[in-house]
Amino acid sequence: MLKQITIVSDRKNWINDHIPKWLPTLKKHAEEIMWIHDASDLTSGDIAFFLGCEQIVSPTLLSRNLHNLVVHASDLPKGKGWSPLTWRILEGDNEIPVVLFEAVGKVDDGPIYLREKLVFEGNELIDEMRLELGKTTISLCNQFLQQYPAVIARAEQQQGDSSYYPRRTPADSQLDPDLTIREQFRLMRVADNARYPCYFELDGCTFEIKVEKRR
Repeated sequence: MLKQITIVSDRKNWINDHIPKWLPTLKKHAEEIMWIHDASDLTSGDIAFFLGCEQIVSPTLLSRNLHNLVVHASDLPKGKGWSPLTWRILEGDNEIPVVLFEAVGKVDDGPIYLREKLVFEGNELIDEMRLELGKTTISLCNQFLQQYPAVIARAEQQQGDSSYYPRRTPADSQLDPDLTIREQFRLMRVADNARYPCYFELDGCTFEIKVEKRR
């Protein structure tokens, strides 16, 4: 049994909805389970999962655990950086690779241990996609723990040219009032109604649009 597993997630990240139910199940893998929101609070342990964590973690902090693992929704080394699920949906891709890899000094650059794929129909909104990504994230973490330490020997080094997604801002949710809904539906799918809703500007006014699926 491991000594300690730590989960690091940003305080307001959506992935936090998936963690409380998961934590008790980790007790069969480690003597102590910790969930923190600030990477500077990391202590010495065996495994740290960085989930929904946008903090830049220094090599000194990474050295406090034997393994530092990140789940990322792109086919690394393609799609490093911010919000890969959102960017891929905007690109028209409804098959989303998800990988679990080792964090190293360079961002999103470590060896890959496990892979999964999400397949969407094309009509899911962001909450539905996050739900599936959250389930897959927890599944990959569980698979790593169940296969540890043998999984380490099966690590794949990232190969090929890297590409990077920039950080998104609320301004990225702007719609064009002269385009159709169909033409802009990808952007509507990835808009967060609470944090960065879609909006458009017309005749000197700014209007917000909140998109929900009728049940």
